[in-house]
Amino acid sequence: MPLFKIIDISPTAKVFLWKITEDFNELFRNVSLKDTSLARLEGMKSESHQKGFLAVRMLFQVAGYTDFDLYYDEFGKPHLKDGTHISISHSFDFSAIVLSNCNIGIDLEMVKDKVLRIAPRFMDVSHLENLTEAEQMRKATVVWGIKEAVFKLKNEVGISFPDHIFESPFQLSDKKCSAELHFKDVIQHYDILFEEIESDDSENPKQIYTLVCAVES
Repeated sequence: MPLFKIIDISPTAKVFLWKITEDFNELFRNVSLKDTSLARLEGMKSESHQKGFLAVRMLFQVAGYTDFDLYYDEFGKPHLKDGTHISISHSFDFSAIVLSNCNIGIDLEMVKDKVLRIAPRFMDVSHLENLTEAEQMRKATVVWGIKEAVFKLKNEVGISFPDHIFESPFQLSDKKCSAELHFKDVIQHYDILFEEIESDDSENPKQIYTLVCAVES
């Protein structure tokens, strides 16, 4: 059972990470799905997405929940029936959930060179100056994760990553910063925590993932 890590990010918020090493059938055998989730799973064209979906359900069970405790609102945001706040993310070989007593957003991303090609579309690239290319990739991935996590937390149509979500200056070693959402004439403030996760698969080159959580200040 590859529960990779549990991270206590505060006294009332906890991240659960699953390293996906199982095949589809093994994951499928070990979870119970309601009809709507089964239909959603069957509609996924990518086996990687299917396995990520099932690994999230494995994490539910680790945390004391099942798929039957989860529902989505009209905007697609996940909720738990007992009122605990939840956010979900999946990237390649990892799935993650965060549970909290307050509204929270999570994002998990594999660090890849593609992020530098698209960086001008979602961030101020001057924030990447004076860094090596590897550091630029890692920092741009954190910035993308910040914007994804804030978006998931707020979950409103019309939010633009470059136009509405702004991160404070930070260094990769800080592992935290703040962010603001400027939207509909309101400025909202968020505390950001981020951490890098290294895949420990001995059969493949070491791969870095970035985990970001956003909570309302």
